[in-house]
Amino acid sequence: MARRVFFSFHYKPDNWRASQVRNIGTVEGNSPVSDNEWEDVTNGGDSAIKKWIDDQMDGKSCVVVLAGENTADRKWINYEIKKAWEDGKGLVGIYINKLKDADGKTASKGANPFSKVTVDGETLSQEVDCHTPTGTSSSAAYNDIADNIEQWVEDAIESN
Repeated sequence: MARRVFFSFHYKPDNWRASQVRNIGTVEGNSPVSDNEWEDVTNGGDSAIKKWIDDQMDGKSCVVVLAGENTADRKWINYEIKKAWEDGKGLVGIYINKLKDADGKTASKGANPFSKVTVDGETLSQEVDCHTPTGTSSSAAYNDIADNIEQWVEDAIESN
């Protein structure tokens, strides 16, 4: 049975890359949200966004942060990371910058998103793995993620 996970990512630049990871199918992720649905949520303000995130994370055993070029230190990604940690969920990161976007472009590797979140004075990058897929091409990175995401999620759940 596939683990139920919540995928956290910077929507605008990384939605296409995130959909590639979601479609691997070895873990069961949250349903994609359309631009219109997300606009409706964000129009409700911070409390509506928190409620949506909380509802989406409910019943998930792990949060997978798909780290792109500008993922680190984004307000809602930080919230999702902290919430996952405080709720005792598995937490793991995967760099997705090598995956091509809708225009066939890759991105630069961004900062570790866990290095921007502290709990009890410690950065979570000391506790949480953020995996860099092997290979230099988009297809090699995709294949490495496909081959390993299930184990990375299991390891994250076991370590928390």
